[in-house]
Amino acid sequence: MDLQLFYQTHSPYARKVLVFAHEVGLVPRLDVVHHETSPTRQNEQVFRVNPLGKVPVLVCEDGTALFDSPVICEYLDELHDRPKLVPAQGPARWEALRLQALAQGICDAGILLRWEQERRPQAFRYAPFADGQAEKLVESYEFIERAISLEGPVTVGHIALATALDWIVFRQLPVFGNYPRLMAWYGEFTLRPSMQATSYSGKTQD
Repeated sequence: MDLQLFYQTHSPYARKVLVFAHEVGLVPRLDVVHHETSPTRQNEQVFRVNPLGKVPVLVCEDGTALFDSPVICEYLDELHDRPKLVPAQGPARWEALRLQALAQGICDAGILLRWEQERRPQAFRYAPFADGQAEKLVESYEFIERAISLEGPVTVGHIALATALDWIVFRQLPVFGNYPRLMAWYGEFTLRPSMQATSYSGKTQD
């Protein structure tokens, strides 16, 4: 093993990287090390390699630390001989990267929603802010349902979306059952070995 992945079993960003590694056959090269991180709880080992104090971080053979998930996935895509999951050019590239960005935004909104509904002390919660984050989730589901093609070869965008949606389900946040095309795609994608091998677990430790 020549690559160390700083991971977290309940992070959608970290799971995206690990699913990506499974899909391209690089898991045997990874030393996956779980690290608990939180905005209110400093993990010194993670801060030593990432000044933002977040996972995922990929520590390369020469000691270079890469973060976060979009950068790591791009790097991993250069290390294998299978079909590339980050298209090199043309419309396919921008479609994949746009879907990855949308999935990243779903995770971001979901995390902020959890802060307002669950993690922030009751006296400091602001319901309109939580409502705004929930609306972003619903609008994202709607956009994907009507405007995003999910067919074709697997890309980093599909992986990002699947891990984001599965995290939404894991955290019991506003789900996407009203969007049949999205729901069917999600159900099928989660049966992939890469998803089955990387299920979410654990609780946030603040």
